[in-house]
Amino acid sequence: MASGPIEEESCKGTMWALDQKLDQPMDEEAGRLKNMYRERKFSYLLVLRLAFQSLGVVFGDLGTSPLYVFYNTFPHGVDDKEDIIGALSLIIYSLTLIPLLKYVFIVLRANDGGQGGTFALYSLLCRHAKVNTIPNQHRTDEELTTYSRRTYDESSLAAKIKKWIEAHSYKKNILLILVLIGTCMAIGDGILTPAISVLSASGGIKVDHPKMSNDVVILVAVVILVGLFSMQHYGTDKVGWLFAPIVLLWFILIGSIGALNIWKYDSSVLKAYSPVFIYRYLKKGHWASLGGIMLSITGTEALFADLCHFPVLAVQIAFTCIVFPCLLLAYTGQAAYIMNHQGDVVNAFYHSIPDGIYWPVFIVATLAAIIASQATISATFSIIKQALALGCFPRVNVVHTSKKFLGQIYIPDINWVLMILCIAVTAGFKNQSQIGNAYGTAVVIVMLVTTLLMIPIMLLVWRSHWILVILFAGLSLLVELTYFSAVLFKIDQGGWVPLVIAAAFLVIMYVWHYGTVKRYEFEMHSKVSMAWILGLGPSLGLVRVPGIGFVYTELASGVPHIFSHFITNLPAIHSVVVFVCVKFLPVYTVPVDERFLVKRIGPKNFHMFRCVARYGYKDLHKKDEDFEKMLFDNLLLFVRLESMMDGYTDSEEYSLCGQQTEKSIDLLLTDNYDSLSSVAGAEDYTNQSTCDSIVPVKSLPRGQSLVKSSGQTSQSMGDELEFLNRCKEAGVVHILGNTVVRARRDSSLIKKIAVDYIYAFLRRICRENSVIFHVPHESLLNVGQVFYV
Repeated sequence: MASGPIEEESCKGTMWALDQKLDQPMDEEAGRLKNMYRERKFSYLLVLRLAFQSLGVVFGDLGTSPLYVFYNTFPHGVDDKEDIIGALSLIIYSLTLIPLLKYVFIVLRANDGGQGGTFALYSLLCRHAKVNTIPNQHRTDEELTTYSRRTYDESSLAAKIKKWIEAHSYKKNILLILVLIGTCMAIGDGILTPAISVLSASGGIKVDHPKMSNDVVILVAVVILVGLFSMQHYGTDKVGWLFAPIVLLWFILIGSIGALNIWKYDSSVLKAYSPVFIYRYLKKGHWASLGGIMLSITGTEALFADLCHFPVLAVQIAFTCIVFPCLLLAYTGQAAYIMNHQGDVVNAFYHSIPDGIYWPVFIVATLAAIIASQATISATFSIIKQALALGCFPRVNVVHTSKKFLGQIYIPDINWVLMILCIAVTAGFKNQSQIGNAYGTAVVIVMLVTTLLMIPIMLLVWRSHWILVILFAGLSLLVELTYFSAVLFKIDQGGWVPLVIAAAFLVIMYVWHYGTVKRYEFEMHSKVSMAWILGLGPSLGLVRVPGIGFVYTELASGVPHIFSHFITNLPAIHSVVVFVCVKFLPVYTVPVDERFLVKRIGPKNFHMFRCVARYGYKDLHKKDEDFEKMLFDNLLLFVRLESMMDGYTDSEEYSLCGQQTEKSIDLLLTDNYDSLSSVAGAEDYTNQSTCDSIVPVKSLPRGQSLVKSSGQTSQSMGDELEFLNRCKEAGVVHILGNTVVRARRDSSLIKKIAVDYIYAFLRRICRENSVIFHVPHESLLNVGQVFYV
């Protein structure tokens, strides 16, 4: 008998090695799941139709920027006509470099299965490098259809960067904080976009009625905002078909009005297409006005975050053929009008509209502002759902608003928080200028975060040449850092608002993530040895009562501490025990037929199973109308598949024996454990009801299949299925751990505040796991524990 394996594991002890062999990861289960999906391909006609539809979802925010850009650039009026040319030149080249070149043709390609935003980039990085701070992933997860990743040559630049990132935990934390900052600023964008868009559109009333009080305009804006947020629970699916025609009409109108104004007022503004005027403008010291000019590219970050149901090609066609030229005409036309009417820079857009079509344009502008607001609100919901799935946001109620589109969701709690903050910003500032300063601060920080995340994406995921990476990062940072330095001058003029909002959300998200990581580490360090569980015998040392017990745990292997806590305090346990692990992976979705992994733990007469339910950050438990039923159905399916293959194997089998000896453990450890007979990954044991230990039996000759007699088989498929159904009829109990996290007495004051007050408060107000899993109250059993960090 070879002794090599025993020597290799001697440093950790034979019981540790035995436990590793008894509770192996679900490699075979994952390997049996077949890829049933194919890459979606679109016909040219369908791409054009989707390009049209994308106008109403993706480009609303970017398209309403002409309402307020020039006013925020020149809030105190225009002194020199050449300043108008310089500002226009900056707008033209900003639109070219950031939305067109950076986002539409580069960043959009970094989508995660069609999903955009900072968390989508983070999920890509988590799949290509071990940067996820909650280490609940396993190599079996890489076999998912939606889990796309690449391998690296050890000598490649990508492999070296991967090792450098994975080397220290502080680098992972820095990356996580960077993602959270971008996410928090995007949430601030969801508050400020409706405020400035609706207020700017409502300002058109005052243009036609100059004597009207500004309070009336604010009141109209607030009424529109209340109506907008109150309609969110209906979702965009029911009225979404209206969005694209309205936004298309909006772009046609602003482009046509712009072309008319160029011809009517001053065609000399066309010389702004020469970058020389940018140099002249900046040379005059108009640095602070860059914050207003930057508003011309707001909505670009929402363009990426809202990328859900449209192929990248459709978005590229819509932007290059409609959005980009119409925006250039709109800004150039406004500049031509201001050249001859320098006093009308306030609400320059409305002043430049021909009298005959003023009110129709006003109505379309208001509708376009509402659509733009809707896009950012929906993006905020999507971002928070991603953060929630990756353990970075407290559990909140997430509602599907569409049966056709997975990404269309509604979060009631967040919706009302956004509405209150949005109304407070609108009524508090009362003018576009200060809201514009706040808006610009939020947008430019999101763009900077996207650029910084794209650097490792290009190196690790795309394997781009380092020269291309430097070129991309250099051009992007040159523009964005310039605008960032400009918005710093506006911090005291409204720019502090998104910083305060982002800081509040950042504290909430980071503290919640910290508590989540600590709870996971507690479960990992306190889990019970599987060898100890099996050593208790089929009855687990307790009375096995009829019924099924679903024990929920964060762990995909091992026995959770709550189970040992449960069986040491109660004298009975259910006839069937299923350890259920629900985990979210850094993928946008897990196909339903690949969602559940089931395996048997120990011999058949133990009636113990493990089920791992895997979800992506776009998946919702709400789609699983009866989570309990899905668990039981997958358990029955597993038993059927196991029985179909039961007994037909060339591998060595293991039976139970009446004594547990040192020799039996040695024999077990030196054998080939990967050759266990399995069906869908289940370990196949021959059952004898009086035995407690595991030893190998004599192998059959090579090539001879093993056919068990009915006396050797613990139960036939029909017997076990009938047994499971009887247990289900007897009752199902869901056992959930209720771990209370507390700071140690010697902890710092900051840690005590974060853990004992902030995290504890968030735990009290967030949704319970029982609600998320749709567990009936009468079937719920909470097992409480206190954990000190």
